[in-house]
Parts: sequence; structure tokens; C-alpha cells
Amino acid sequence: MSQEGRAEEAPTSSEQELRLLVDAIPTLVWRAAPDGNFEYVNKRMLEYLGAPLNEVIGWGWMDKVHPDDVAFKVRSWLQNLESGTPHDVVCRIRGADGRYRWFEVRGEPLRASGGTVLSWYGVLIDIDDRRRAEEALRESEYKLRQIIDTVPGLIWSTGPDGEPTHVSQGLLDYSGMRFEDFKHVGWKAFVHPDDFPETTKAYYHAIQSGTSYQGVVRLRRADGEFRWHHARCEPLRDRHGRIVQWYGLSVDIDEGKQAADQLRRSEAYLAEAQRLSHTGSFGWTPSTGELHWSDETFRILEYDPSIKPTIERALQRVHPDDVAMMRRVLDEASRGEMNFNNTHRLLMPDGSVKFMHVLLHVSRNAAGNLEIVGAFMDVTENTGLYGDLAEREARLVERTTALRRSEAYLAEAQQLSQTGSVAFNETSVLYFSDETYRILGFDPRQGLPSREAVAQRMHPDDRESALELGREGRGQKRDYKLGYRFILPNGTIKYIETTSHPKFAASGELVEVVSTIVDVTERKRAQHEHERLRQLESDLAHMNRLSMMGELAASLAHEITQPIAAARNNAHAALNFLDNQPPDLGEVRAALDCVLGDADRAGVIIDRIRDHVKKTPPRKHRFDLNVAIDEVIGLAQSAIAKNGVSVQTRLTEGLHAVQGDRVQLQQVVLNLLLNAVEAMGAVDEGERELLLSTEQSPTNGVLVAVRDSGPGIDPDHIERIFEAFYTTKAAGMGMGLSICRSIIDAHGGRLWAAANEPCGAVFQFTLPSHERSS
Repeated sequence: MSQEGRAEEAPTSSEQELRLLVDAIPTLVWRAAPDGNFEYVNKRMLEYLGAPLNEVIGWGWMDKVHPDDVAFKVRSWLQNLESGTPHDVVCRIRGADGRYRWFEVRGEPLRASGGTVLSWYGVLIDIDDRRRAEEALRESEYKLRQIIDTVPGLIWSTGPDGEPTHVSQGLLDYSGMRFEDFKHVGWKAFVHPDDFPETTKAYYHAIQSGTSYQGVVRLRRADGEFRWHHARCEPLRDRHGRIVQWYGLSVDIDEGKQAADQLRRSEAYLAEAQRLSHTGSFGWTPSTGELHWSDETFRILEYDPSIKPTIERALQRVHPDDVAMMRRVLDEASRGEMNFNNTHRLLMPDGSVKFMHVLLHVSRNAAGNLEIVGAFMDVTENTGLYGDLAEREARLVERTTALRRSEAYLAEAQQLSQTGSVAFNETSVLYFSDETYRILGFDPRQGLPSREAVAQRMHPDDRESALELGREGRGQKRDYKLGYRFILPNGTIKYIETTSHPKFAASGELVEVVSTIVDVTERKRAQHEHERLRQLESDLAHMNRLSMMGELAASLAHEITQPIAAARNNAHAALNFLDNQPPDLGEVRAALDCVLGDADRAGVIIDRIRDHVKKTPPRKHRFDLNVAIDEVIGLAQSAIAKNGVSVQTRLTEGLHAVQGDRVQLQQVVLNLLLNAVEAMGAVDEGERELLLSTEQSPTNGVLVAVRDSGPGIDPDHIERIFEAFYTTKAAGMGMGLSICRSIIDAHGGRLWAAANEPCGAVFQFTLPSHERSS
């Protein structure tokens, strides 16, 4: 065959090689004539569209574009064909399965030396997952704010230093204040002046010591009224134990606080009234032997208040001549046969005699058990034993009424605080307060439940461990606390916390156990909501990472054309060497080695995308930070060129290696770089210069700085730019810099911003470094 014939075959062979290479690329590639008619699409694009080439070339591809996007797509394409400017639009394209997916369609003109467009080359970048991720992120953010704003309490968060970072809408509505009003200890206006000093001291002690804060404080409502709140603040720590945020909740307890104060005042008044009138009171349940004495009863009978009241101890103080009468009275009362109004004598240990006027009232409680309530008055000092008995009886009735009112206040306070009381021994339940019946779902009309009935309603997963801890506490004769779930008859599950105090006889036998029962279901739900919020924050961080993939993918699509073009040139050179007579096989081998290297480089670029998209735990290892920064600059070349930015680097040679997640730290550098490029792109005049530098610090490890000549940052907002959801961009989400700071903090470093002289901004961060091993 002649030399001329071989020259004609060479381009055909080269084009076939190039098409094979383009068909192997995992990207949708197309080529169009200067007039816009598609002349070629690669195999990947045909597979996606599910159509033969003859249905796609020319303008056949229009049938695959979503009807709502066709007009926009065609109009943009025709405008770019006429102007010869690069083509870059977003539209939906139908695949072989009939589903539409979002694509970014990009095209660049190939020009002759005179500027004439010879053809168009382009790619279709699948951004459907990114679009869905952005929608999911917006929905997730909406749901998060809904959760925060619907929690029945006032919610806030602060940074590690205690400076407010967020307050719920409910808190803003309650206080009538703006978020800015809470900054820099502005919340002082929200706290009652008398409570502020102690609250501030306790709160900042918690901040400095890293311990939980809780307290009771009066908070000002928008109408100026101060109401009591129970406030609690818990720290959120990262995996290294460092506090990254504080979350707080305030719950209005004004009614409960006032009721508790009123109950305490009532009890104090009753005790004082009994002391002044020398009137004691008692309550006795014959069926259980349970007996209660007031403080004044102990004083009148001259018993130490630490002893357990018993009927026998009371009879020991009765005068021997009156003992038989009192035993008969108690026996008849225990059978419910009489009320008693009489006077008897007491013989005290020192031999003195006291005259006591006694009233007994017999009734039945809700369970049907007999209850005997009594009052007795020391009338020894009266000049006439019965002279003013009627008056004293009237006063006694008044005191008894006050006692019952105090008991009613106590029951109301238990209901408000969701705290019940119960007493039991080894065999049976001795006492349930009204609130205990309500909390545990038992009907008081059916009497006291058995211990077995109570245990059966405990959650099966908690029952054995709770009962065993109770037995252990009683065996060790100490107070003990239990936490378990309780199942009501309608299937509702409650979270219960109990504090128990066992009482023992002198012989060591258990007499009874007195316990408080607290319904903490709402607190547990709040804790679960808090954990859910933490998970949502983690998901938001990942969504932000995906949202950056659009710009990253655009840069990578631009960069991947370089190894493809290089591979084509090397392949063409290899064919030319084969045409030599004789063929230059050494040069052919070298050219093919270059083709392989270019293909490998394209594969590395694709692997970078996969590393950034995968939601995998950080993998820390030592690496050269300068090399990693060079790679990031390469990834951002498209955005750099588009905004006309001049990039310079000042990377210190011999920089110590850093240990961390290479992908995450490159994400931080890329975010700072793209932010600077976008900021300078918005400036119409002046130089657009970007400087990336690294240096070795003897104290802080490695220092990285990104300086730009853009418009700079408002000094009043320089710290707010790192807050979640705060952004100065019209289309920004306010998560990028917040996540960057979290990544640097997790690596043991620090990220901050400052003004760059004479103009622009500088973002700097430090990372711990390790000397290179020799």
C-alpha cells in the first residue's frame, strides 16, 4: 500500500481509538456541529437515553427533555450557538426507564485559529441526587425548627463560652425580646433583679466547670409579669470530650411554686397554732397499725420525735387509773362504733400529771378502711377543767379544719409536681396518696393494690432489675433510688423514678418503706427530643457536604478534560511513530505509557468525588498538607477562571505532616477558597487576588491562611459567620463555615476570621503537626 493510502487511514484509526476511550468514560459526552446539530454521543449517553444514535443526533435529543424545560433549554442553546459562548444550563432529561433526572448540560466551542467555531463538545452531569439532597435539607431544616418551636418550654443554646447562639420562637414570643437583645449578657433584662446575681454565678460556674446547670428563677414575660421557671442547661460534647454547645430549657412552674410555698406556710401555721394552743393531732389506721403524730403531740407526750409512734407508747403515758377506759375507747373506735369526746389524765416520767381533752372522729377512706383522726388538748393549766371546755372545743374544731386544709394543699401540691407517696412492707402495700393512684393508674375505689399487682404493671424488661435493686437497698438498710417504665391498663407507658427510705425496728426487722413516686415521662421525652436534635445536626452537616458537590463536580468535569485531551494526543503520537519506516517502537511504548498515566489520572479525579460523597467515619492518617492544598486548587480551577481570580501560593517547604481525615480537611480548604472566589467575583473594580499560605508554628503546629482582596466582612458580624444557619449569601444555607469550624475543632485545631489589609478578608486555621520520621 502507498504512503498516501496509509496517511488516509491514520485519522480513521485515531478517531476509533478516541471513541473507544470516550465510550469507556463514566460520563455522558456529546459533540455537535457549529449549527447545533448533534453529530455524536458516547455509549454511556445512549445507554442512559435507551435510544439508538439515529434517534438522538441532529435535534432528536429534544424528545428526551422534560416538556416544562424544552423551551428554556432550546432558547439557551440557540443563544449560545449565536454568541459562541460556553453552554451551561440545568434541565430534566428522560432515561431509558422513563424517569426524568436533573442534569447540568455543559458545552464548550472548539474554534479555528481565526476564531470560527468548528464544533461543540460537551458533557451531561447528573445532579439529580444533589437536587434531592438540597430539597431534603430544606425539609429537614423546616422540621428541626418546628420541633424546637413546638417543645412546651423555652429553649435556647449557647456557645462553649456561654454566649447565646439561638433562642426558640417560643422564648422570643414569651419575652418580647429579639435574639440580639440576649447577646453580651443582655438576658439580664429577662431575669428578675433579685435572682440575677445568684443565677449568673451558678450559670457561669457550670460553664467553667463543664457541669450541668439547673435552678429556679423568675423570668419576665412580655407583659412585664415575672413568673417562676425551672431552668436547666446541659453541655453537648464532641468525641474528644470538648464542649461544643450548651442547650437549655426553661419550664414554667409558677403555679406549682406558689402552691408549694402556700403549703409550707400552711403547715408552718398549723404547727405554730398547735404549739400555741397546746393541741396535738394524730391519725390512726387500725387495719394496718399505721399511726401519725404531729410535732406538738410528741412534745405533749414528751417523746423524742425520732421514735416511731405506736398505740402502746401512747398508752404508756396514760394514768394507770385511766388506761382501762382508754383501751376500751380505742377498741370501740377500731370497730367503727363510736366517736369520742372526753378528758383523761397522763402520768409523765417525772411523776407530774397532765389533763388531756380528747376528740376522736371515725370514718372510712376511699378504700373502705377505717381511719381515726384525733386531737387532744393539754388543759392542765386551766383554772377550771371544764369551765371553758365549749370554747376550747370550738377552737379544736377550727384547728382540725386547718389540719384537713393542710392535707388538701399537700394533695394538690403532689398533683402539680406529679409526685406521689407510698408506703409498704415486705408483704403488702400500706398507703397510696391520691397522686400515686393517678400516676400508676389504679382505682382508689378498689382499695390498696397488692405488691404483686404493682409489680405486674412494671415493664417486663425493667421488672426484675428494679425489684432486685430494691431488695438490695433494703438488705443494706439504706435509702435507694429506682427508675423503671410502668404500663397502664390502656397500654400507655410512663417513666417512673422512686426514692425509698426503709424503716427498721430495734430488732432489725423491716417495719415499712416510705417512697416518693415521680412521673418523669415528659422529662424523658424531652431527653429523646434532645438526642433527635443532635442526630438532625449530624444529618445537616452531611447534607451540607453534599450541597458542595455541585461546585466540586463542575470543577472536576472541567479538569477531567485535561487527561482525556492528553491521552488523545499521546495516542495520536503513537500512531505516527508506528507509521515510521521502520516503526519507532520505543517511542510507541513511551506514548502508550503516557496514555495509561492519563487514564489513571482521570480515575483518581473520579475517586475524589466518591470520597467526598460517602458518608463514612473520618479516617485519620498522616499526610502532606501542601500536596493536599495543591490538589484543592486544581479542583477549583473552573471557579477561579470563571471569576477572573489570580491565585498565588506561599507553601512552606519541609512542613511537618498533619494527622487527620484528608478528605474533610480538603473540604475545609475548598470551602474557604470558593467563598473567597465568590466574594471577589462580586467586586466590579480592583484586583482579584487570592493567596494561600502555610507555615510551621513552634506552638500551634501548622498554620494555614486564605487571604482575598474582596469586600471583606462586617466587623460586627465577624463571629456570627460561624453560626449555624447564619449567611450573607442570598442563596446560602449558613452551614458551610459552621461545619468547617466543627471539622477543625474535631482535629484539635482552631478556625477564625479577620480583616485582610488593605482590603478583603483572611481565614486562618491551625492543626497539630508531627515531625516527619527520618
